[in-house]
Amino acid sequence: MPTHPLWRPFGLADLGEAARVRVGGTPPRTVEVVPYDPEWPARFATLDAMVRAALGDRVLALEHVGSTSVPGLAAKPVIDADLTVADSGDEASYVPDLEGAGFVLRVREPDWEEHRVLTLEAPQTNLHVFSPGASEPQRHVVFRDWLAGHPDDREAYAELKLALGRRGFTDSMDYNNHKAELVYDIYERAFAADSAVDHEPQPR
Repeated sequence: MPTHPLWRPFGLADLGEAARVRVGGTPPRTVEVVPYDPEWPARFATLDAMVRAALGDRVLALEHVGSTSVPGLAAKPVIDADLTVADSGDEASYVPDLEGAGFVLRVREPDWEEHRVLTLEAPQTNLHVFSPGASEPQRHVVFRDWLAGHPDDREAYAELKLALGRRGFTDSMDYNNHKAELVYDIYERAFAADSAVDHEPQPR
């Protein structure tokens, strides 16, 4: 049965494992979801300039992803960006320079595509770091572009996020788990519509 090369089976995040890979004490924050802010692209531009000033040509790619990258979509007011460096597992090659620019290392996941997350307070940012060839940044672009071009899915996703935002989650991974079914279904539609590859729809 053919599946899209970026497909992943449905599953929920293990909250215990999510806590284990956190670095240091992450200050608790209540998840807030707000209507789309047209200033978000400018905040990403500020972030882009900061990262490139810190790392120079070590930046192999830097993409605005997540809900703040989709025009018209409600979101947490936090810029999500995917940074690709030569080796995301080699923290010494990029983390100190990002820390010098004000970033803080928050997540270390060597078993999941050597994923790292650094945060920044201004503009409030989650900077996800991967190596070339990682599938997660590619998935993020598929999801972003699909929502930008499909108003029905964008509106359904916004409604769910706004409803969850009213529930006062203090764990972002728990919040993500409550979005997981719809996110999976949206990916399924995007993969099925990809004319470049064959994808047999996979039920949750």
